[in-house]
Formats: sequence, structure tokens, C-alpha cells
Amino acid sequence: MMKLHIQNKFTSQLPADPTVENYPRQVEQAGFSYVLPVKPSNPSLIHTSAEVANAIGLSDEDTISLDFLNVFSGNKVYPETKPFALCYAGHQFGNWAGQLGDGRAINLTEVVHDNKIFTLQLKGAGPTPYSRTADGFAVLRSSIREYLCAEAMHYLGVPTTRSLSLMLSGDQVVRDVLYNGNPAYEKGAIVCRVAPSFIRFGSFEMFASRKDHTNLKLLADFTIKNHFPNIKEEGVEKYIAFFEEVTQTTLKMIVEWQRVGFVHGVMNTDNMSIHGLTIDYGPYGWLEDYNTGWTPNTTDNQHKRYRFGNQPEIALWNLYQLANAMYPLVEEAKPLEIILEAFSIDYEKEYLIMMLNKLGLQDKKESDLFLVGTLVELLERVETDMTIFFRNLSTVSKEDSGIIAFNAIKEACYTEKDLDETILKDWYDWFENYTIRINEETLSDTDRKVQMNKVNPKYVLRNYMAQLCIDDADKGDYTLLNELFKMLKNPYDEQPNFQKWFAKRPDWARDKVGCSMLSCSS
Repeated sequence: MMKLHIQNKFTSQLPADPTVENYPRQVEQAGFSYVLPVKPSNPSLIHTSAEVANAIGLSDEDTISLDFLNVFSGNKVYPETKPFALCYAGHQFGNWAGQLGDGRAINLTEVVHDNKIFTLQLKGAGPTPYSRTADGFAVLRSSIREYLCAEAMHYLGVPTTRSLSLMLSGDQVVRDVLYNGNPAYEKGAIVCRVAPSFIRFGSFEMFASRKDHTNLKLLADFTIKNHFPNIKEEGVEKYIAFFEEVTQTTLKMIVEWQRVGFVHGVMNTDNMSIHGLTIDYGPYGWLEDYNTGWTPNTTDNQHKRYRFGNQPEIALWNLYQLANAMYPLVEEAKPLEIILEAFSIDYEKEYLIMMLNKLGLQDKKESDLFLVGTLVELLERVETDMTIFFRNLSTVSKEDSGIIAFNAIKEACYTEKDLDETILKDWYDWFENYTIRINEETLSDTDRKVQMNKVNPKYVLRNYMAQLCIDDADKGDYTLLNELFKMLKNPYDEQPNFQKWFAKRPDWARDKVGCSMLSCSS
């Protein structure tokens, strides 16, 4: 039997739902409900992240065992554990949605390894009291997208939940991909997600909205004690310090999203991790062309609330909702307001540092803000691939003229005919200013390229790549899944064998379902 070092602090220290029957309902004065996964009819393992398995204390041999298959498909409950679903609320698309909770996620247990706490959670293992009208299952396409993306984000250096395993359930699940009245059967699948905990902003909103201040305090005290041990303050100061830390980790996460061109797509408060981790990979996407107004979410297509350029503002808005939830513990608005008011200033500072790193500039100068601002404007004027542009920018040398420098990144442009004389002149002018600027730096061209290539990835999980992988996997072919997983583990390396993936989105993928816009069921 594979051996996990189990602890059940969350379920032993927070109030449980007294009702044990599994049916949709409002759950009062409880942090979670005990619920068992639905046993799959014929589970089979598709892929495992050996690194994540080792991190939680499992060997490579464990991951190919029958025990592993049974436990992480939901077919068997690990000894001395009681699976549970979290109760939380949230704001969805800016509107209060009330109780939400783990509708298709079931937490198996907490484990400890190397003095680190991990919560193991199955996504797609069946209904919970929070499933409302849904079935609690997941399909292969959404599971592949979640499994691959979480690991890709980790290797990019973006704070994220991790993926342990991807399995087929052997069952069919009905889904309407575009919510247009055309449901169809798809292969069911289960992902095991790993994080310190799956506590969200909405976990605090749930208790606060019901004026259950006793359990609000219990949740805050539990979270700080077990997950923020560096906080030594007591009383009200403890909660202020906690909010400050959540604000800072959230800010840093957003900066990393903007650095790699990631768009979450559904930044509801119930999808915001208290740990500052990227969580709940639904209709996400990477920018193909640099477009601050782009959102991958079909549900958000009209108002574009969660568009790329708006992610910092939404993070702040969500933090305001968390502050409102924390207020009963602080009973004074000013300390929370000071933290919130500093967010935008701090973000602008961190964003500029990040962009200067992408440009290979180490010595900050007053003119840099203008250089960055004009670059963003230029990138948006014609379709320009973000990943290719910044990666190729490192090949520009100090001696290059504006024209030669532009030619170094020209392949990032989707349609050369859009590059009229006015736009070309503006690009040449920008590159003249850029080469002047890099000549003011002490780094050699070679050293600057090395530094730039550490922050500008060569490979990201573009939506069309994920869709090709899904198409093959649906036929039982996981060759591409294995290839992409291997490539995405080293996104900053050249990897000549994977050069074909360093390319602009193909024309066929521009409007294809799954390659551009996705629904929340994706």
C-alpha cells in the first residue's frame, strides 16, 4: 500500500455540515460537507506528474500501482481519511452569487511531506451538496486543459496549484460545449489537484455574508496558524497582517500572469486562492496577438470584465470583497483601506520592473515608462504575437539600426500587409530608442540575451496546442500530451526538437472552438 502521511486538521478544527446525505442544499454554519467520490466504472491512468508525486511523498513505483489508480480516481477512499467538499460563496462577474462551494471538486485529505502541507483534491469525481443542478463530473477536454496548464504555469514560474494525475473514469458525461442547445456525450475524466489548501476569498465571504462571525474568526485563525506561520501578531493586528500578505501574494501572481500573457478568464472571488495561487483553470488562454482587450471566456464576450488588461483591476476589486469579509474581525476600515490603496501604486512599480526585465533593462531610468508605454501601443496596432516578439527581442544587438532591429522580430507579426509606412516608421523609431537605451546598459548583448530568455518564455500552452492534444486524446492517442508535457517543463530553453511549437497561431485556429474562445465548461 502506498504510504501518505495524513493529517486532517481542516476537518478536525472547522465545523462540518451535520447533514450527511449528498443532495443540493444550502449549508449553514459549516466550512465543509463530508462527501464520497462516485466510483468510476473503469478508471485508467493517462498521465502522472512524477515531480508532484515525489513532493507529496510518493515514489515513481507508487504512481503505477493499483492503489494509486483506485485512490486518485475516487474508486477507493484512502485509510483514515474522510473526503469533503468546501463550502464557500462568491461574486461572479461582479454580482453576488451567494453560496457556491465545491460543485465538482472533492478534497481527499491533507498530507504532510518534508514539513510542507498539501491538500489533495479530485476534480470531476461526482456531485456534492454544492453542485446545484450540475452532475459534478468533468470531461476529458477540460481535464487535459487543467492538468497541462497547472504544470505549465509552475514551470513558467507562476504561482499555481499543481497537477498530480489525469485519469479516464470509463464513463460518459453529457456536456453542451457552447451552451447552444447541442449537448453530446464525452469521455469522463478526473484530475487530482494539489495545493497547500483550496481556501478561497469566497470561503471568508460565505461566513461574513451570513453574519456568522464565530466561524469567520475560526476560519481566519485556522488559515493563519496552519498556512501563514510567519504572522506572529495577535488580535486585530493578526488579521491585518494576514490581509496584507494575501494582497501582496495576489499582486505578485497578477504580475506573473501579465509577464507571460496569461488570461484567467473567470476571476470570480470564488476562484481566488487565499495563497495567491492560480486556481480553477476553466476558459483560460494565452495571448496570441498582444491584445489587452482579449478574454477567452465566451460568457464574458460582451462586457469583457476579465480581459487581459483588466486583470490587475479585478484583482483589486476582489481584494475589496475580501476586505469586506474580513472587516468584522478588524472592526475598523482604515487599516484595510491603507493596504488596498497601496495596491495600484505597488502594482505599477512591480509591473514596470517586470516589463524592464522583459526588455533586458536593469538600470531604471525616467524615460523607461515612456519606452514601455509606446511599446504596448505599438504591439496592439497590428496583430503581433506576444511570445515570439519578446523572445526574439533578445536577438537585437546594440549596433543594430531601427530597421535591422525590427526585422529581428518581424516574424511575430501576423499579417505583414498591415504594416503600412506609418506603422513601420513608428516601429523603426521605437527600436532606435531601444537600441540607444540598451547601449546605456553595462550588459553585453550575450549577457542581456541570457537574462531576457529567463523571463521571456519560448513555449507556452497555446489554446490550439491544447486542442490538438485533446483531439488526439479523444481517440486514445496520448503521444502529443506526453510531448507537450515534456516541452512545457522547460519553457525557457531552446529545445530544438520542439521548434515547431515556437510559431504563431495557425489560421485554422483563429475561430475554432477550443482554440480562441471557450465556455466555462471548457
